[in-house]
Amino acid sequence: MPARIPVLPVAALFFLCLAAGVRAQDYDNDEAIQPPPKAQDSCNGVFLTYNFISRTKEFPHVKNTSAQSWAFKAQATILNTMMYELEDWSIFIGFQHQEILVSVGGAVITDGTDFPAHVGNGTTLSGYPQTDLLTSIETAGDMSQIQVVVDITGTQFGVKAPDTPMPHTIKLENPGYKCPAVTKKSHVVVVVVVAETQMFVCCVKDPKFKPNKTDTHHFLPRRYGDLTFAYDVLQSYDSNYMAQVTIDIHSPLGRLDNWNLTWEWKRGEFIYNMRGAYTLRKDGSDCLYGKAAKYYQDFDFSKVMNCETKPTIVDLPPERSKDKDIGNLPYCCKNGTLLPPIMDPPQSKAIFQVQVYKLPPDLNRTAFYPPTNWKIHGVLNADYVCGPPFRVSPMKFPDPSGLMSESEAIASWQVVCNVTRPKKHASRCCVSYSAFYNDSVIPCDTCACGCDDSKSCNHDGRALLLPPEALLVPTENRTAKAKAWAKIKHYHLPQQLPCPDNCGVSINWHIMSNFGKGWTARITLFNWEDYNFKDWFVALEMDKAYLGYEKAYSFNSTKLIGPGAINKTFFLQGLEGLNYLISEAEGKNPETDPRVPGKQQSVISFTKKETPGIDIVKGGGFPTRVYFNGEECALPERIPRAFAVHQHSTVSPLVVMLLAAVVALILILD
Repeated sequence: MPARIPVLPVAALFFLCLAAGVRAQDYDNDEAIQPPPKAQDSCNGVFLTYNFISRTKEFPHVKNTSAQSWAFKAQATILNTMMYELEDWSIFIGFQHQEILVSVGGAVITDGTDFPAHVGNGTTLSGYPQTDLLTSIETAGDMSQIQVVVDITGTQFGVKAPDTPMPHTIKLENPGYKCPAVTKKSHVVVVVVVAETQMFVCCVKDPKFKPNKTDTHHFLPRRYGDLTFAYDVLQSYDSNYMAQVTIDIHSPLGRLDNWNLTWEWKRGEFIYNMRGAYTLRKDGSDCLYGKAAKYYQDFDFSKVMNCETKPTIVDLPPERSKDKDIGNLPYCCKNGTLLPPIMDPPQSKAIFQVQVYKLPPDLNRTAFYPPTNWKIHGVLNADYVCGPPFRVSPMKFPDPSGLMSESEAIASWQVVCNVTRPKKHASRCCVSYSAFYNDSVIPCDTCACGCDDSKSCNHDGRALLLPPEALLVPTENRTAKAKAWAKIKHYHLPQQLPCPDNCGVSINWHIMSNFGKGWTARITLFNWEDYNFKDWFVALEMDKAYLGYEKAYSFNSTKLIGPGAINKTFFLQGLEGLNYLISEAEGKNPETDPRVPGKQQSVISFTKKETPGIDIVKGGGFPTRVYFNGEECALPERIPRAFAVHQHSTVSPLVVMLLAAVVALILILD
């Protein structure tokens, strides 16, 4: 009699298969990518697809699901299914699982963020090197010209198997297109384990959108930004080309001091020579031991300026402006200083030229790929976020001989950058408040410009009130004064004192007087850096007091006119001969006296005629935003409290003007 073969119960089989599916997803290799959705065939627009491919559990393995990291692979596709070319494409992927992108193929992160990039709130990708998608009609359906495949590799957290870490949306970012809600598609992982692994959407042209007029060659229009770069190819050869880079500041509050510019070469290019600027590292060794040496076998790489993938470029000093070898260009050689146009229009522009060598397969006269991931920084200036380069109409230049004719660049690109607001505890300057009706100064906020990891002070504690003379003392020497002031005023003194502000520049805004027809304030700048700020400026945005602004007695002042908050902002800069905010210096006796900051000061008068009902004491007399050299400064979270007897002062405008004149005379004599 034959032996019976045990039959595994159906339920047990189900759970074994389920476990196998979970295990497979923990440690699997690449899975097959799903075929294109059928909806692609009926799309007349731009069809976007996001495919989750695979993921693998990363070390360390932890029990907490939300803390477990996974390495994942995904793929996004952008397909042009309409009869119009899609120029300078960009897509938004709504990541939502604390994703960290490690690499992206076929695209770049639009704002130039370096890898690994934290994109848990979503990110925008732009095409590179294939920035434009042609139509199926003009390419005979060549998928390599009408579609881009973007390979994505990264890390994500907190999604337990068998679920998959899908973004919440994908959409086309190009203006003039509408994208409906995405469609999500599931597939069977194993037996009956179903997971979402694909989403897609068809974005179509918005018939109500009115685009900017483009030229006959269908180049993208130039865009406005706080700062822009122009990358213009002036000369071209099979193996190399000469490009001119122009930096323009357009924002009335934009500025850079000692600018450092970085970008990234994506196709093995290297810099042979430069005029108007130079790279901080002059070394051809990266070429000598890389791909360049294999092609340029008889090339003398000792004469190459820079072979880094991400070079750092800086401006030349003024004394090299007439140097025929490395200078002698208009707008060059300012030691990295770019001022806002309102201060000095010629000083808001910089130019340099760079000779670039290429590698195969780009060895022809018309193959150009500008660098990506442009970033520019200055000393105590605002942070700029730059987009990718996009092709624009060739730049026109006046004939150098003086004739009325114009010459054109061979090819031109534009990079647009905009200022970002500093995050909390990440400013580089801060503001303190004081008033005639309160004895105490409200100092800059705790850790306004960041704090180290030291636990000796409280990073989140409220800053202690100070006596007015403490503003002249470095933050590390204020502790004794703050303790003594708290004792005199019977203020609460916490057991762990708050950390200092750690700012290189601080600004005090002091309400001097408040009378029937007007009021006055005094602004004082303190420089705690070992750096002299030449041609400094301060911009004050005052929502309630702007219309009543009259004049600054010791500074040059200008009311700004423009869109939005600019119409509530006035601009202050030093008088001729007083345009330096000097660096911090040693005290008279360095062994006993604290260091002394560089400082500038002016009284500012306001009238109440144009601002009836303004309440100075309740906040109307304090700025909404303060900028120093383009950087937005951190403001205190509170204002000085007033007591009824002190809310109005009897100081006359004549006394204020006399005091301002005395202050100006002292500064000039110093």
